[in-house]
Amino acid sequence: MKAIILKTSGGVENFALTDIPAPEIKSDEVLIRVKAIGINPADARVRNEMNKAYFEHTTIILGWDASGEIVETGSDVQDFKVGDEVFGLIGLPGGVGRTYAEYVAAPASQIAIKPRNISHEQAAVSTMAALTALQPIRNLGIKQGDRVLVTAAGGGVGHFGVQFAKYYGAYVIALASTDKKDFVMSLGADEFIDYKTQRFEDVVEDVDYVLDAVKQDDHILRSLEVLKKGGTLVSLWSELPTEQMEKAKELGVHAIYNVVKSSGDDMKFIAKLLEEQKLVPHVSKVFDLEDMALAHLEIEKGHTQGKIVVQIK
Repeated sequence: MKAIILKTSGGVENFALTDIPAPEIKSDEVLIRVKAIGINPADARVRNEMNKAYFEHTTIILGWDASGEIVETGSDVQDFKVGDEVFGLIGLPGGVGRTYAEYVAAPASQIAIKPRNISHEQAAVSTMAALTALQPIRNLGIKQGDRVLVTAAGGGVGHFGVQFAKYYGAYVIALASTDKKDFVMSLGADEFIDYKTQRFEDVVEDVDYVLDAVKQDDHILRSLEVLKKGGTLVSLWSELPTEQMEKAKELGVHAIYNVVKSSGDDMKFIAKLLEEQKLVPHVSKVFDLEDMALAHLEIEKGHTQGKIVVQIK
């Protein structure tokens, strides 16, 4: 099979398209012929910083998001069959899905049937980013009437965060740049703030929850200031350093880091919303497998509207 291997950590020049054997599956896994791969900021971060031992493979293949067709099932798999079109986030936390390839072995417990009304490209991007937004929203119990600030609201995680928060009845304040205003408001946001022209902490207050998807320490410190007493900030990007935790305690609010987890049950819920068109993924650019380096360079710009996807023809 064709696969994008990473020869060593660092820049995109370390990617190489090569032919390797397709993976063998375990009894609880399925073999998927991959049709589309979602690309995330985390992919580029791991490419730059990864430790080879983390992957426990001699051939390093990145990737966690995939949509495709099952071509083989393990002996213990009962819920899926050959020919099923499926999608999912594979291998998290603590592992790697190895989805940058024509075939991927996936635990049956981490995937769901792809809705027929969406493409493989749309399905592939509704995985890591969607779960990163959904899981904390559900865990926190965000509900009707809560005020929620979603930062980077036009990005991959953010555009799902706006939709999930609205699904659960929250009043959503979206923070993004003006060029994404129409897009973000079309997702259901109740209020929009342009971070380039306004200091959001000067115009927002008494927020119950902040879903923070911005990789800036000072941004989280500023976001803490808009929370009401007892409110909660969820960092969707990284662990919170001591300074931020101390600031939260001083303000009488909570700050937590959400670790996204692969979950077939959550993917089934996402599939249901996609089928009912209550969740709409946005694909901004599509690349071919051979152009994985270009997809990574694009995601590293940090201004993607919605999601980037790689297709395998």
